[in-house]
Amino acid sequence: MPPVRTPNQDGAPPFRVVGVDPGVANLGLGAIEELRREARLLGSEVVVTRPSTPQAERLLAIRTAVAAFLDAHRPDAVAIEGQFFHRQREVSFKVGQAFGVVLLTAAERGVPVFEYGPMQVKQALVGTGRAQKAQVTFMVRALLGTSAAPANHHASDALALALTHLHSRRLAGEPSGR
Repeated sequence: MPPVRTPNQDGAPPFRVVGVDPGVANLGLGAIEELRREARLLGSEVVVTRPSTPQAERLLAIRTAVAAFLDAHRPDAVAIEGQFFHRQREVSFKVGQAFGVVLLTAAERGVPVFEYGPMQVKQALVGTGRAQKAQVTFMVRALLGTSAAPANHHASDALALALTHLHSRRLAGEPSGR
């Protein structure tokens, strides 16, 4: 059952975003909602698959977990890291497969997907595209008003992507909440 959406003063529900840090071994998921320009953490998790598991089974496990997370949080948008520049071609290929699974799962639910590169996330949260990972994690905690760090850097990155989408919406002049 999805978390209850408490409407804002004009009766509109909050705007929900799920962020995704794609990967096959570790895929980060983070859900937030915005109401009256304040972001609130709904949940985060990391989907872990083992390299010894056949690739098709790993992708199925990712799809099952992403589908359950989307169904639980019912987002209005999905924000995903969209630039995959790895020196190892095999890593890029596998991350691309996980990316495709997320796109498909979101499309099945009619949820639009928005892509953000690492520098966009750092710029949106810290103010510089050259920020360190620790600075991004600090800002995720500060913006969500939580002292506890996310489960690991994959969950933190997913939440950072969701927060970046909220920032992008504000820059585009879209309303807070819905």
